Amino acid sequence: MENLVPMFQAFLGLGPTVILPVFIFIIGLIFRCGPAKSFHSGLTIGVGFVGINLVVALLCDNLGPAAQAMIKNFGIQLNAIDIGWPGSASMAWASPIAAFVLPLALVVNIIMLFTKTTKTMDVDIWNYWHFTFCGACVYALTGSFWQAIVAAIIFEIVVLKIADWTAPYMEKYFDLPGVSVPTGSTCSYAPLGIPLIWLIQKIPVIKNLKADPDSIQKRFGIFGEPIFMGLFLGAVLGVLAGYNAGEVAKVGMAMAGVMVLMPRMVKLLMEGLIPISEAARNVLQKRFGENANIYIGLDAAVTTGHPAVIATALILVPITILLAVILPGNNVLPFGDLATIPFIVAMIVAAARGNIVHSVLAGIVVISLSLLMSTAMAEFQTTMGVIANFKMPEGSTLISSIDQAGNLINFIIFKAFALFN
Repeated sequence: MENLVPMFQAFLGLGPTVILPVFIFIIGLIFRCGPAKSFHSGLTIGVGFVGINLVVALLCDNLGPAAQAMIKNFGIQLNAIDIGWPGSASMAWASPIAAFVLPLALVVNIIMLFTKTTKTMDVDIWNYWHFTFCGACVYALTGSFWQAIVAAIIFEIVVLKIADWTAPYMEKYFDLPGVSVPTGSTCSYAPLGIPLIWLIQKIPVIKNLKADPDSIQKRFGIFGEPIFMGLFLGAVLGVLAGYNAGEVAKVGMAMAGVMVLMPRMVKLLMEGLIPISEAARNVLQKRFGENANIYIGLDAAVTTGHPAVIATALILVPITILLAVILPGNNVLPFGDLATIPFIVAMIVAAARGNIVHSVLAGIVVISLSLLMSTAMAEFQTTMGVIANFKMPEGSTLISSIDQAGNLINFIIFKAFALFN
């Protein structure tokens, strides 16, 4: 069984641009879409993800260094370094349970579909690492293989239920019919973020603020368009980072590019997904009745190109750095996961119907909580890193991550198992 881990790692290393088309092709055949149509849909979705990955890379390659320069520019020093989701993912796949979680999670998802306990068919295999990370935490805590597996599956079930719950938001606001988002890091912010939006939109004065992209565009005309919002917010980040005029212009142009290109890549992906989604719906309705429905579970990257998501995230980057300094009890220096803030706020923005002010206010609360949870988990994640032979950042003694150590679902499950061990 030891050989299974590198096999799965090699398979997952192919990335969503290969894995997702294969799974979409298989799903198309299962739902009688026909080989040619299934292959075309899988290929189109794969090309869409190639484009999405290129735009996400553009975002991260510019936003990450700007945020790091901002930290250096303001001389901020905290003990625990946020290593970002790649470090957490590598620890997850290095766990002895990794080879078992992926096939078992697929089986659990299928059972839940047939028992109508979920409507989400999670084909986002790469992001199963979130389930694995939760199990790996419990394995490092207890040394029990079976407790670790149970923890990973509990995490999966919670994520699938949240994906079902939030799918109408995805469809209505992001125009993603038949799609849900079972990404562990994104789902973890919904149980707190969505009620916060409901509360914020009851507060006098604040509730009346119109700050969605359409309202901004109506007020500011051409300068309220997403392309100009990206240019302006990117330039502001460049200034805060202490960049020279040329570097400020480059960051601004990169963010303008993200605002324009990402929605077009998502549209291409949806062209491939819609035939499969419609075929799945037709088969299920014939078998289970007219009310039967199914969502295709995709990476939260399909939501991150919306102008309101990017704008909210860009505003929250400097706010997150400020929170790290002033928040009592925080010991985590935001670093690797600053570029993943669009994933953190996606469901919050959808619930706020794109209102950037409301989304930022809710984002401040959930990121504050995430910083405190990742602080509480820092020593434990450092121990996990040592076990996984993770290369520590130079000069650091503690590591953590906003994405996963600061993940609400993971934190609650971990603490629950800690109570009984």
